[in-house]
Amino acid sequence: MVEGGTIHLKVLNKKGYTTMERIFIGVAWPYANGSLHLGTLAGCLLPGDIFGRYHRMKGNEVLMVSGSDEHGTPITLTAEKEGVSPKEIVDRYHEEHKRSLEDFSIKFENFTRTSNEFHKNVVKKFFLRLYEKGYIYPKKMMAFYCNNCSRFLPDRYVEGICYYCHGKARGDQCEECGRTLDVNEILEPKCKICGSTPVLKETKHLFFKLSAFEKELLQWLNEKKFWRDNVINFTLNFIKSGLKDRAITRDIEWGVEVPIKGYENKRIYVWFDAVIGYLSASMEWAKKRGTEDEWKKWWVEEAKHYYFLAKDNIPFHTIIWPAMLMGHGGLNLPYDVPANEFLTMSGEQFSKSRGVGIWLPDIAKKFDTDTIRYYLSINMPEKRDTDWNWKDFEAKVNNELVAIYGNFVHRVLTFIHKNFGKIPPYLKEEELDRKVINEVIETFSGAGECIEKCHFKDGIKKVMRIAQLGNQYMNASEPWRLLKEDVERCKSVMNVCARIVKILAIASAPYMPKAAEKIWHMLGYEGSVHEQRWEAAEIDENEIKIPVPLFNKIEVDKMEEVEDPFAKLDLRVAKIVGVEKHPNADRLYVIEIDLGEMGKRKIVAGIKPWYSKEELMGKKIVVITNLKKARIRAVESEGMLLAVDENGKAVLLVANAKEGSRVYVEEIEAKPASEVSYEEFSKVKMVSKDGAIEYKGKKLRDEEGLIKTDKPVGDGYPVR
Repeated sequence: MVEGGTIHLKVLNKKGYTTMERIFIGVAWPYANGSLHLGTLAGCLLPGDIFGRYHRMKGNEVLMVSGSDEHGTPITLTAEKEGVSPKEIVDRYHEEHKRSLEDFSIKFENFTRTSNEFHKNVVKKFFLRLYEKGYIYPKKMMAFYCNNCSRFLPDRYVEGICYYCHGKARGDQCEECGRTLDVNEILEPKCKICGSTPVLKETKHLFFKLSAFEKELLQWLNEKKFWRDNVINFTLNFIKSGLKDRAITRDIEWGVEVPIKGYENKRIYVWFDAVIGYLSASMEWAKKRGTEDEWKKWWVEEAKHYYFLAKDNIPFHTIIWPAMLMGHGGLNLPYDVPANEFLTMSGEQFSKSRGVGIWLPDIAKKFDTDTIRYYLSINMPEKRDTDWNWKDFEAKVNNELVAIYGNFVHRVLTFIHKNFGKIPPYLKEEELDRKVINEVIETFSGAGECIEKCHFKDGIKKVMRIAQLGNQYMNASEPWRLLKEDVERCKSVMNVCARIVKILAIASAPYMPKAAEKIWHMLGYEGSVHEQRWEAAEIDENEIKIPVPLFNKIEVDKMEEVEDPFAKLDLRVAKIVGVEKHPNADRLYVIEIDLGEMGKRKIVAGIKPWYSKEELMGKKIVVITNLKKARIRAVESEGMLLAVDENGKAVLLVANAKEGSRVYVEEIEAKPASEVSYEEFSKVKMVSKDGAIEYKGKKLRDEEGLIKTDKPVGDGYPVR
């Protein structure tokens, strides 16, 4: 086995001779079953990109890869509930993911997909090598089987309660404690397709001999004292509790075929498949370049391997993937796995399946994406969960990016452009100049050291400190006064200020690539700032471009005034637990609903002509919970159920998720108002479409899939 280490080579490039390291960056593969959200950006995409951009500027050879994870039950569940093929789902979201990466300036050497044949062939060869070495073997096991659906239920087709922490378990992993789970460790299991209780039934699968690597993993981890506490502690506790061999095939039709006779109807487990994607993406990159063996520079020769991910993926990258690499032999192991904690919204974890999130395609239309990158960097969940807060976002942008960073750059370039037209020469020295430049260079170096250690939050603080130092120096030097009293000294001050702006552009480049590029060009430089070396170089006497502000102030409240009206609605899944006739109206029911953690409440509904009490009991429906309370014929109604109005006939909307779950439309961030009127609700034009509900071309859904009509209805009928 080859362990990552530092190598130093003399290479000649346009920047001259320099020492060089090889850096491999693996970014966790997002599932192609929905839009990317800010949690994914903060958890793995942004830290990986900051790290990669910095090391490229350092002159290191960087290979950064990832792609769309297109196999497994998250994909097939989405496809089944939309009534389309898995390929339609992954094709749609892979293209959207690529657009989002471009919007947020995330730069990969290769962003690929697990459904392509190149990846599948690499996975099969890796699989066979482990099989031939005795690390994969057949074994009978008990698996969940749904008699109602007549099928085995792999992974996310089952949900229940974790045996260890009693949190929510989704098939093979607990969402709360992060443990990987066997079937006997899932309490109160339910089939996610039909809701019935599955039975345990014997089946035969292929297992990876994870237990064989326990001692070797512990020896390897003994050298990882520099890992983040949350990562190393979780990993050691997981191993010391005893490693179990893991089934790496599934009863599913979508995925990588098992390359062994007798297993034609099974597929390779998505996590076994996905982590091999780091290797296959590297090989594919080399092949695309016409240098098929170049991937070996990072995988066989000496290099440092970094993996960026959120904490729920820790065991797959610090235990399972390293064990797979050990079993294969001859490939580099991870050097560091700087996993982040979660980004939350109002304390709730971002989740595609639950519809909790701020979606990248949506927010990219509303804000300069560098402002998002800045806020997530300064608020990055490196040691603990952090919350996205709109008011704090507004304050950070206005009081820091605009008032300090942008203000310094703009006032320097505006002064120079107006009075000199070009960067003036340094003619008249004072001690204050040397002092500020030394402090700026020291801060700049510190920012680089922070990035190298994956302390991105501390790094961006040092970048902002450079802008603060520049503002303080300019205020203390008063160049507007010197322009009248001592022009040579004025030119010298502005030369120092321009040099600080240049250093700021380079320091900012990993964090805010678009803003850094704008500064670079306003300073009169050709090419890209991202092609420059990471160094505090002297300033050149360039003619400068007409300065423009880097950032504008934002007002979240004003922006919310033009928000999509759907965002104000608080739609939830509710279970009907009681139905009574309205005491004062023949066509009305008084219905008691259960909203899970939100409790129970009563609503009044005019559906008596079309539904009996017996039909309604136990049904899961969609309710708007923040509708202004109303007294309907002397009975208070705390919400309203949603139904399709088919020429005067009411047809209920039915849901699948647990009580209290959000009902949402992808790419519309939920910002429920404390209360909405019926008039505001009526502005949201939802209609029936193909047995489901559509709003602006997007389907209404809960965490289990599409919201559908209780009975067949035609297309285009409104939801009331």
